[in-house]
Amino acid sequence: MSNLTFFKFDDLGPSRDRAPLPERLMEGNPQFRSWEVERSSDDKVLTGIWETTPGTFRSIKGGTWEFCYILSGVSEVTEDGKPPVRIQAGDSFVMKPDFTGVWRCIETTRKIWVVYE
Repeated sequence: MSNLTFFKFDDLGPSRDRAPLPERLMEGNPQFRSWEVERSSDDKVLTGIWETTPGTFRSIKGGTWEFCYILSGVSEVTEDGKPPVRIQAGDSFVMKPDFTGVWRCIETTRKIWVVYE
């Protein structure tokens, strides 16, 4: 068994496809695709790729900590009570536990994510 996991962005295998929960949908018809790449043996740390098509939805992290690195596209993330932040390829940020806000995808956006639950 190897202690390295390699993956290629153009060969991620089958995705898990879904949409925002109806109560979180705010505008449009965003569709999500995600690919889990790896998880720790205790299932507390996971990493993968996520993509959304244009639209606006509520983002609620609950107890999850998430690091994000934007690979492509343009979106805007607005934490409740804060001004919007435009994100695009090359940007990175952390969504801490209990984050609540709005994710507005302007151009299909793809990110690498690492979560700790």
